[in-house]
Amino acid sequence: MIFRFLACNKNLDDRVKLNQAGYAMIFLLIAFSTTLYGAVHQGVLAIVYLGIGSMSIMWAVEGLRSGLLKFSREPAQLILFGAALYGLIQVIPLGTLELTAGVENIPRTLSLDPFATQVNAIHFFALGLFLACVCVSINSANRLRNLAVFIIVFGSIYAFYAILQSVLSPTMIFGLLESQLPFGSFVNRNNFAAWMEMAVAIPMGMLFAGSVSQDKRLIYLTASVLMGVSIVLSGSRGGLIALVIQVGFLFLITYSQRDRSSTMLKVVLSAGILLAIVAGTAFVGGENALTRIQEDQAVAEGVVARPQIWRVTVKMIAKNMPFGVGLGAYGVAYTKYDDASGFERVEQAHNDYLQVLSDGGIVGGALGLAFIFLVFRLGLKAVRVSNLERRGIAAGAFAGILGVLLHSLFDFVLHTTAIALLFLTLVGMLAAARSKFPDDSPDPEKRRRRTMTASAG
Repeated sequence: MIFRFLACNKNLDDRVKLNQAGYAMIFLLIAFSTTLYGAVHQGVLAIVYLGIGSMSIMWAVEGLRSGLLKFSREPAQLILFGAALYGLIQVIPLGTLELTAGVENIPRTLSLDPFATQVNAIHFFALGLFLACVCVSINSANRLRNLAVFIIVFGSIYAFYAILQSVLSPTMIFGLLESQLPFGSFVNRNNFAAWMEMAVAIPMGMLFAGSVSQDKRLIYLTASVLMGVSIVLSGSRGGLIALVIQVGFLFLITYSQRDRSSTMLKVVLSAGILLAIVAGTAFVGGENALTRIQEDQAVAEGVVARPQIWRVTVKMIAKNMPFGVGLGAYGVAYTKYDDASGFERVEQAHNDYLQVLSDGGIVGGALGLAFIFLVFRLGLKAVRVSNLERRGIAAGAFAGILGVLLHSLFDFVLHTTAIALLFLTLVGMLAAARSKFPDDSPDPEKRRRRTMTASAG
């Protein structure tokens, strides 16, 4: 009997350790993918896949040992698996092509680049697993809180490094990799801005919701301004537009007609954050930093102008309905419809929505719309929860998601793995914010009043 009791305790300890290790992998993957150039290189991406696979294995082993495999009911994760499945359908052979360049028996598939489509299907499957693991791992208020704090701390340190790099070594990343216009650890400044849009939204959301205790408000405000300054210094126009809209969005979703004094404080907070960001940017970089946003982005990106790309993409969409050219096959398909000189190779549409339609056709568009609908429905519910702390985190996560979705109108930021991982982490945080936890903290003001009452007694 004693042996069985010890064995049960050992199994319980092992399950706890596996659960904690799976949760810790969220932190490691965010930091690792962001630091190593956004995880766009194949070697780094392979390690990210191994990390996601490890999370999934620990999740499965924990379920086997407990006899109960836990799943999240969040339907947004199913969209990612649906995209992976559609990618596999696009590479199913449907007969063979006629003799082409002396080669015969080439399989006819919906995708114009079957290999790229297979790779993208695997990528969507990995992202679906990551979101599923995130939703299951955030199973307490403490875990949700710690993840929010991690994003704020890591984002602040990362922003500080990026600002120093922009001043001391604007063309080098870590002194190792040279690029034309990098920022932070990203070779593309727009990718840095998109990542930081999500990170800065967390402290701002908690400030606007009033979920930060009075003694910590200056810290959260400083983190918000520091990350905001790094976005402006990056010179990303899409990043600046998203940042301003995020501030306005946070004001709207936390606005209360019943509390006019709180509304005035939020107006002051909105103006104060934006003015502090401008002042901080001017202090660090002067006029060059503030006018960098007016630079010609086409030179920095080394591609043709976006309007030209978008015109060609619309033509591609019309010619390849209803199934699309294939996930990841955009670069191969583009050349057929390009009426420009063709001097520059175009790999992405610089608009994630147009590329979803070009790659996936009607099915891809339906999956994309369903994902956005589910996330927005989740966000609107999460920002209405009664617990102030979870409401503040939800507001920040919702604003971060909105910022990237807006930025995706001008760039292909969600194609970068590090950005996708943080984006899905915010989705998982939204899902967790809706749940009630036994360890939910009392609201900061209630806690302060209890402390004052106890001291008076």
